[in-house]
Amino acid sequence: MASQLLRRLIGSRSTTRFLSGAANPCPSLLSSSSSPAARVFSSTSTPITATLFPGDGIGPEIAESVKQIFREAEVPIQWEEHYVGEQIDPRTQSFLTWESLESVRRNKVGLKGPMATPIGKGHRSLNLTLRKELNLYANVRPCYSLPGYKTRYDDVDLVTIRENTEGEYSGLEHQVVRGVVESLKIITRQASLRVAEYAFHYAQAHGRKRVSAIHKANIMQKTDGLFLKCCREVAEKYPDIVYEEVVIDNCCMMLVKNPTLFDVLVMPNLYGDIISDLCAGLIGGLGLTPSCNIGEGGIALAEAVHGSAPDIAGKNLANPTALLLSAVTMLRHLELHDKADRIQDAILKTIAEGKYRTADLGGKSTTTDFTQAIIDHL
Repeated sequence: MASQLLRRLIGSRSTTRFLSGAANPCPSLLSSSSSPAARVFSSTSTPITATLFPGDGIGPEIAESVKQIFREAEVPIQWEEHYVGEQIDPRTQSFLTWESLESVRRNKVGLKGPMATPIGKGHRSLNLTLRKELNLYANVRPCYSLPGYKTRYDDVDLVTIRENTEGEYSGLEHQVVRGVVESLKIITRQASLRVAEYAFHYAQAHGRKRVSAIHKANIMQKTDGLFLKCCREVAEKYPDIVYEEVVIDNCCMMLVKNPTLFDVLVMPNLYGDIISDLCAGLIGGLGLTPSCNIGEGGIALAEAVHGSAPDIAGKNLANPTALLLSAVTMLRHLELHDKADRIQDAILKTIAEGKYRTADLGGKSTTTDFTQAIIDHL
């Protein structure tokens, strides 16, 4: 049974064509077939330069796992590494340097480990800085059950697509009077249409049959109402795809009761943050979940969405699966499908075999042992 599930996942619509099939619904949207990096590789067979943010905490350790496995698999990637600065860069108003952002803009493709922003210190979020400065408008997270790794659900296969640039995360807060603060939720037609277009085109390109718009328009009638209006407008152009609207609280209940009710979910920023983590919990946690951010100008930044886990940093205990699977999505974006299949196959076989698993997966293996087991399966 596990081997059958493994074969299904290797050829699954949610994994084998994570980004490669999602051609642009308009010229400004990202398509792997038009990726500058992909075209350079196909025409010159030279290594592709990709930006790498190892990140904080366990980030450098799991980034090293990715680099080792890529070397063993002979992936033609040349990493351009950038680390979080120790002081605020006034050009970005965060610990991310302007040079690191320019690297992503230039290379058009990158991989990011976990980054930690000090809480309550007034610093601009590192992840928010990346999304804003690079205009990463859609966060795409496939969520699927892994063969051989038992959870409460055996047949999860859905994708969350989150609007990434506005909503409650616009960062517009101020104090009205002492003891009263206000935070503004921004929803625009442009951003809503853009993420809705991406969601429906993604569904069509990947053989998905249903798109669910998640909202709270019964309370936030203006903001979420505009988001739904844009989704309906886009849905009319895709008559072959079933479109539905689900209130956020009901969506959470339905996901926990029966996640097979959903296929592709598209939603504003805050709801996407919550729902995507909930979905990760259905299949074993953020340590098993790939993620990729899509931006205008042809940018794709894959990332591990789990935390930096400072309590185990430097102890050789971290699970690199999420960053590895995210790196696989980066390879698919670059149309390096053979390399992506080979690495993904090795990851899933290692987890299904069960001999080498890190502590968060119920095992006792070190990061080094787990990485070596994947290499042995290549």
